[in-house]
Amino acid sequence: MSSATPQTASGGINWFKYSSPQTFFPLAGTLAPWFAAIAAVLFVAGLYIGFFVAPTDAQQGESYRIIFIHVPAAWMSMLIYLAMAFWAGMGLAFNTRLSGMMATALAPTGALFTFIALWTGALWGKPTWGTWWVWDARLTSELLLLFLYFGFMALQAAMDDPRRADKAGAVLALVGVINIPIIYFSVKWWNTLHQGASVSLKSAPTMAATMFTGMIVMVFACWAYAIAAALWRVRCIILERERRSEWVADYLETQK
Repeated sequence: MSSATPQTASGGINWFKYSSPQTFFPLAGTLAPWFAAIAAVLFVAGLYIGFFVAPTDAQQGESYRIIFIHVPAAWMSMLIYLAMAFWAGMGLAFNTRLSGMMATALAPTGALFTFIALWTGALWGKPTWGTWWVWDARLTSELLLLFLYFGFMALQAAMDDPRRADKAGAVLALVGVINIPIIYFSVKWWNTLHQGASVSLKSAPTMAATMFTGMIVMVFACWAYAIAAALWRVRCIILERERRSEWVADYLETQK
């Protein structure tokens, strides 16, 4: 069958073709600007709702507004780690090149969100607890998550062979997954200073509708940003690792 879009035997689109770095590279370049634009719009909307529309909290006053940055960043720090571990595991199990590249591309963004979560948590903790930091179960496990991201990136950077680096990083990423449920359930398992979840899948939000809307918009903004950043970064990784390929030489020639 002659077609601009490769078809499967059943007539559907052959999505497996995008497991190749060569075919995924242009797709990532097409999608990244769209997700970046979505992120920019949602960030503006979410911050406006959170800082100018949402009402003042009766107990914490204006200081609670850090929640619109802190909570989405904390959620994304865990979600990105799970995505990173998934891609790393796929690369380890099936020896696919693109999977390891995706895991590598996600790590810096995950580390960034983890740092933001810790930093904004400290800003929130000072007026709430009277201190910037306590060795609370959730704070400590979130700090460990940052070290896991750093360890993953450092381990890969220490190896000259990208395939060996991907495998070593995959083992560390998969072992570190155990820390994610510890972070999430820490406020239930231990008596901690950190407040419980304001949003739960099992019950209605315990916050005003405007607050909830602002937070969810910020979550989607962070999600779109993470996708855009990972797509742009994986393009750079593909060019670096596939630099001896003929298609990369042709692509670089067209960019001159």
